[in-house]
Amino acid sequence: MSKAKILRDMLSSGEMIMAPGAYDVWSAKMVEAAGFPAVYMTGYGVSASVLGKPDIGLMTFTEVATMARNMAAAVQVPLIADCDTGFGNSLNVMRCVEEFEASGVAAIQLEDQVMPKRCGHMEGKVLVPMEDMVAKIRAAVAARRDPDFVIVARTDARAVYGLDEAIRRAKEYVKAGADVIFLEAPQSAEEVRRVAEELKVPLLSNMVEKGKTPLFSAEELHDMGYSIVIYPVTLLYATTKHAMETLAVLRQTGKISETRSYTCDFPTFNKMIHLDELRALERSFTE
Repeated sequence: MSKAKILRDMLSSGEMIMAPGAYDVWSAKMVEAAGFPAVYMTGYGVSASVLGKPDIGLMTFTEVATMARNMAAAVQVPLIADCDTGFGNSLNVMRCVEEFEASGVAAIQLEDQVMPKRCGHMEGKVLVPMEDMVAKIRAAVAARRDPDFVIVARTDARAVYGLDEAIRRAKEYVKAGADVIFLEAPQSAEEVRRVAEELKVPLLSNMVEKGKTPLFSAEELHDMGYSIVIYPVTLLYATTKHAMETLAVLRQTGKISETRSYTCDFPTFNKMIHLDELRALERSFTE
């Protein structure tokens, strides 16, 4: 069964899909190892990991596609990949679908900002005309070969034109063939609920620490009618905080022994990365 089919079946089942954000292959494997049913490839985190730059549209198609391919190959659970604006017009979107689907990605997310885009919780966003985004979604539908491959349509219209326009756009994106709607950054609990009341399709909610949207539990969002909840920066922020604390201790003391409470150890990490299993496989070919 393809990972796209697994994701599609989870959406059909009505269960809540919790997908923490991963910014590289190892973080994707940690999400899977923690027992989550899906991984979200965060463009915000990948930009920080690959370039050390903010999520303002600096990543190239090749950089994003390479990361998506490597992450999808490393985990058995579905990967939902942030594909930004599709890196161009409808033809560029078609290539995105072809490449990401062939890489084993289960879903891609496309958004209605202009290039270069901005993180959904940043200021200064500019949107393409609704008709342009509709064309991109139609192109994405036409390009996929696996009917289970999931197309997530994100609209950032709430921040630019208000919630009414965001909902209007979302409905048109559904008509164009989007499987999941990601209405970015509703700004109150009432708005989060209204989105679910007016859009009776699979919905994705974005939980960002100190972002524009109030935080809800996965259960609360599911009860409202949401199908997927992503946590795009939680792991990135946690890793950054603990890494900086560890480095501060090492810098101050000059003793690696003082960092033990912050880190795992050599045997533990080797076990997590399946070193013994790979060595055993290697030996099996010479016995």
